[in-house]
Amino acid sequence: MSQKPLHIIFLGCLIFIQCSCKQSYYVFSSFQEPANKGLETLISKDGYHWKRIDSVLLKPMIGKDKIMRDPSILQGPDGLFHLVWTTEWKGGNGFGYASSKDLLHWSEQQYIPVMQSEPTVVNVWAPELFYDQNKASYIIVWASCIPNRFAKGIEEENNNHRLYYTLTKDFKTFSETKLFLDPGFSAIDAVLVQKSSDEIALVLKDNTRPERDLKMAFGTDALGPFTAASASFTQKFTEGPAVAKLKQGWLIYFDAYQEKKFGAVYTRDFKSFQSADSLISVPTGHKHGTIIRVDKHYLKSLLAINDK
Repeated sequence: MSQKPLHIIFLGCLIFIQCSCKQSYYVFSSFQEPANKGLETLISKDGYHWKRIDSVLLKPMIGKDKIMRDPSILQGPDGLFHLVWTTEWKGGNGFGYASSKDLLHWSEQQYIPVMQSEPTVVNVWAPELFYDQNKASYIIVWASCIPNRFAKGIEEENNNHRLYYTLTKDFKTFSETKLFLDPGFSAIDAVLVQKSSDEIALVLKDNTRPERDLKMAFGTDALGPFTAASASFTQKFTEGPAVAKLKQGWLIYFDAYQEKKFGAVYTRDFKSFQSADSLISVPTGHKHGTIIRVDKHYLKSLLAINDK
């Protein structure tokens, strides 16, 4: 009987051995500028090296601007893929939603007006999906700016964001929108990670002018309360975190937008971090998305696109 190949990865003084026994891939949802092109994806076998699927999988048709930024994708317990995205840069009160069984054929697009009760809302940015097994419910977290709602701090009123959320079990009915987190500063791009059975890690961007970097907070429940935000673990001008679960630890990818490239750090506990920039390869032009692990049989048709 043949043995499965082993991949050895060196990271500083650490050595990880990964077995390619599991027939699954990492999928990184993506978009490129201009943001009216639609949903694109990257594929990886190891979580480090990414290849672009040469096709737009879903063209945005809803929202005032008909764009698709920050696509967040998640596979539910029933196997269905759910997708949410930013539909307007400014001026909207909701985000886009669609679902798929195979990542190629998508349901009719819907506009979910989660901030319709806030007439002065400036935007709805980067909705992010998380499935809470304890509540058997999806949590959708996004950033919005409501002028004069919070202490001004150093940000202009039209750039003083906080994080909000809604819950849904079926993407047909949604709970009342509530404040998810006020960290005391303008915050966007929040990602929830199930760190362990009893701890949630929250990655977020401090969007204030002196910072514009990524920080961490922690809680025992996906809806908080969370600890105070940590010191930054990335350089300035970074955003759009995406987290890949490895056999041991996690990779946190981020958009180093002034350098026009993606960077990454490796962590075992979301408290200490090692640069992984030299270990990753991400196609040029890739923008803010999320990373999920998908069984190979879901991706046969998707992978066949590149073989044509």
